[in-house]
Amino acid sequence: MKRETVEPEPIPTRPADVVAALEAAGFTHLVWVPDSHLGTWEPALAGTRLAPIRVTREGEAVGVAAGLMLGGARPLVAVQCTGFFEAGDAVRNVAHDLKLPLKLVVGVRSLRAARAGTSADNCPRFAEKLVAAWELPYTEVDPAAATATEVAAALRGLADRPGAAALLWAE
Repeated sequence: MKRETVEPEPIPTRPADVVAALEAAGFTHLVWVPDSHLGTWEPALAGTRLAPIRVTREGEAVGVAAGLMLGGARPLVAVQCTGFFEAGDAVRNVAHDLKLPLKLVVGVRSLRAARAGTSADNCPRFAEKLVAAWELPYTEVDPAAATATEVAAALRGLADRPGAAALLWAE
């Protein structure tokens, strides 16, 4: 009798794993608008060495991160895709005019549902195109399908990449 092997379902990456990976990657600050899935990280940030900075707009997040970089810090900007769209001119200025190593996590709202054909949200359709239009190297990670080790590797890869770069975070 042949025994069937069933692959276990991946365990979604927990917020505590994400925060530990951010610290291990060497980020010093998290500049963000904590909406959608990204906001689930907030409780795990308590008591860490990361210095979370809430801002009111995504373009402001990019400007605050630029100031931190000029002061020697290694911030990460975390925003949802629609906020990234709003922050385009700030991204252009910081990444291309100032040539600062801006690092972004862009939460791509409804990406999983769009790929499954169950969402009409157009955010996933434009997110990758706009990251590419701003000439930002990028990778993608889906924290619901990736292991904590894979998420940590994606964040470490983002931190270690020279220049400005983005990580598209599937939601």
